[in-house]
Amino acid sequence: MKQGNQQVTITDNQADILKKNIVRIRNFAKDQHENHLRCPVEHILAPTVDKWSVFVLYNLAYNETMRFNMLQKRIKGISSRMLSVTLKKLEKLSMIERKVFAEVPPRVEYSLSAFGRAYSEKLVDLNIWLMDNHANKL
Repeated sequence: MKQGNQQVTITDNQADILKKNIVRIRNFAKDQHENHLRCPVEHILAPTVDKWSVFVLYNLAYNETMRFNMLQKRIKGISSRMLSVTLKKLEKLSMIERKVFAEVPPRVEYSLSAFGRAYSEKLVDLNIWLMDNHANKL
């Protein structure tokens, strides 16, 4: 593709698209801050890319519905307290849903919300990209 007297490559276009998207993110964050709204990067992305949140999201994406004890068994090394804190955080961020059954003893099940499922799909895509492109460089 030609632009003026210059040949523009796909790589040039990708760099331009990346820059435009970064400007879009920066402007969005600025507008959110000026209007006292929550920035998604600061209030959703940053708190959910920690080790335990990612493992909870992956487990719920794979298994659809899980109880606390099963999540704890599947996530090696997580304490009950850390799992509880992580589940509360993800529920507050509308990533997961908590369903309580009126039984004795009470039964609680966790599942991804529609937003949490879509978000998990993006995290999986990122993880696959990392595995394909960075695994041999560690």
